[in-house]
Formats: sequence, C-alpha cells, structure tokens
Amino acid sequence: MSAPSTSRITLLAVTSEPLDIAAHEAAVAHRAAGAIVVFQGAVRNHDHGRAVDKLEYESHPDAARVLREVAEKYAAHPDVLALAVSHRFGALEIGDVAIVAAVATAHRGEAFSICGQLVDEAKARLPIWKRQVFDDGTDEWVNCP
Repeated sequence: MSAPSTSRITLLAVTSEPLDIAAHEAAVAHRAAGAIVVFQGAVRNHDHGRAVDKLEYESHPDAARVLREVAEKYAAHPDVLALAVSHRFGALEIGDVAIVAAVATAHRGEAFSICGQLVDEAKARLPIWKRQVFDDGTDEWVNCP
C-alpha cells in the first residue's frame, strides 16, 4: 500500500447523531468508480438466541483518532478512489444504524473486499464499548476491544 491519502477519506465521524447512509454513499461518488459498496451495521433484535431490546455504545475520546487511523490505512490502498466511515454512540434502538462504511473503486471485487476489511478492523480496534439490554432486563457488555 502507498502512503495514507486523507484526501480519499471523504466523510468520517464518531457521533451520537443518527448516521446518514445516503450521505456516505454520496460522499464516495467518483467519476472513475465502477463500484461503490456501502455497508450499514444495524441493531438487531436478538443475539445468541436472546431477545435484545436496545444497545448502548460508550465512546472513548480517542475513538475518532483511531477511526481515522483505520480509514487512512484502507484509503491508502491503490484501488480506493474514495472512502467514508462513521460509527455512532449513545442509546440505539432496534433497527438503528451503528456503523456505516462506503468504499469506491474501479471494480466490485476490490470494493467488497476493502469495505469488509475496513468494517472488521474498525469494529476490532475502535474504543467503543457495546452494552446489550435484553428483554428480561439483564444486560451484558460485548465486543470490547
């Protein structure tokens, strides 16, 4: 991979506001793009056979810096034309979007692969902690890096 290209990062946020999927897609629009892949991670109503009522994400002050580091790594890939990624924190309800990633490349294979890697590394490295609240009133912390 070449040196990081922050100019290829067109949108990046760690926010308590709802994430705009269309804005992420639009942010990576590029005349040379033959493929734009957009991933949205939504809050589902179950986990390992248990009913989930909601999630709460807590964000460390370094979360935006870490997300930028991850984004820069993938934006530096020579096939990436543009990249956008954001993660939400706070209380989220079922169906709310917790993470959005969008990647534009010339070809679909690269777009799918890079977007998947971007999401996996963001989820693994971000100092954002997830608390699941179950329908029986119990809770648990999961996916803590």
